Amino acid sequence: MGSAELVGAVRRGDVDAVRELLDGGADPHGTDPADGVPLLCLAVAAYDEPVAEELIKAGADPLRPLDGVPGGDPGLPGGDTPLTRAVDGGCSWMSNTLLPEPVRLDTAARADLLARARYWADADIEAELRRRTGADGPVERGRARVDNWHCHHERYALGGQTVWDGHLSILTHLEERFRIRTPFDELLARAFTRPDRDHAVWTDAVIHLATRLDEETWAAAEALRDHPDRLHRLFAADVLRCLVIGFGGLFARPGSVVDKPATAVFLPWALEERDPEVLAVVLSGLSEGDEDGARDGEIDAVGLAYVRHPDPQVRLEVPETLRGEAERVPPEKLDALYTLARDPDAGVRERAAYWLASCRAEAPGITDVLAGLLDDELRDTRVHVAYGLAKRGDPRCVEAERRLRPLDVDGWPDSSLVRAMWEYPKDDMKDARA
Repeated sequence: MGSAELVGAVRRGDVDAVRELLDGGADPHGTDPADGVPLLCLAVAAYDEPVAEELIKAGADPLRPLDGVPGGDPGLPGGDTPLTRAVDGGCSWMSNTLLPEPVRLDTAARADLLARARYWADADIEAELRRRTGADGPVERGRARVDNWHCHHERYALGGQTVWDGHLSILTHLEERFRIRTPFDELLARAFTRPDRDHAVWTDAVIHLATRLDEETWAAAEALRDHPDRLHRLFAADVLRCLVIGFGGLFARPGSVVDKPATAVFLPWALEERDPEVLAVVLSGLSEGDEDGARDGEIDAVGLAYVRHPDPQVRLEVPETLRGEAERVPPEKLDALYTLARDPDAGVRERAAYWLASCRAEAPGITDVLAGLLDDELRDTRVHVAYGLAKRGDPRCVEAERRLRPLDVDGWPDSSLVRAMWEYPKDDMKDARA
């Protein structure tokens, strides 16, 4: 059994206490005295990835058989282990945390995991929960999001059990780890089961393709740019964006060699695309992939054309296309950023405030435009404003910074403001506070 303190910390999700107790010698293989369920399984059932990670670091085995432990389902393929429970649970982040190095898994174990993920991917989750729990009544549904991963799952709960809908995402990750090359069209089909760029199934299909950086993947994605269906174009834009900005390079396999400039991929597309969501991704790829800051005016011209686009998700990307490190900003670009800083959409104002605050040019009226956002509804916008005022020696930064306290000295964007206030003239601060 596990110590009462460790069991309690795991149940509370207190990762700091879990780490401290494990460092002090608590047993990571401990169980809950109430039902004999291993602590790692408690973390899995709670979808508590940080606690599960600490237990594994301390030696908890995700492949440990769970014979006789309540909560499993012998009717599914493979034996019951913490890892199979993570796969059943449908959270791609959790299953990735528990998945060991492939060398620990023989052919049969790999086949069992793949079969289990496919079983759940094909299942009706609500019906499967009723079968497993025997419970009646409505299934509770909601959205589960982990900010660190910037995407979400749909959550289903019944009879004390909860399942997330990321089994296709888990399948994609398993295939990647087992060096199974899933065809482009199959990953496209998986993404279309969750046609939402913020859903883990869509996101993981895109990222998996972005790791390839090969001609075959480029050609398959580029072939969809003129597809009549907007979802096909959206998927293509998402994949090409990740390829162009090199996101896939973080995880790319040896031998991936394709490298194409953003302007060649996205510039013609940005001038023709009419769907707002697709256009926003195209603009993002165009601006984020700008080669070494080199701009010939074409990207700026595209951005200027969309300053007053009716859809805020398009306007949100415009400041990125207009950014620059030059000491002088052309008046038309500055006017566009000023317009966006007064946009009715809070997200657009935040993005414009960030670039205005970071601008190194001596621009007329910039401090007054920033000061006009001192009471903006978004805290990040107010942080950008205080930072921009401090960098330009404007005394209004003192009160702006005071109203934002407490500041997170290690977090973004607060850390930039903290540094700027350290550099702000101390005499000016005394005068402003007097």
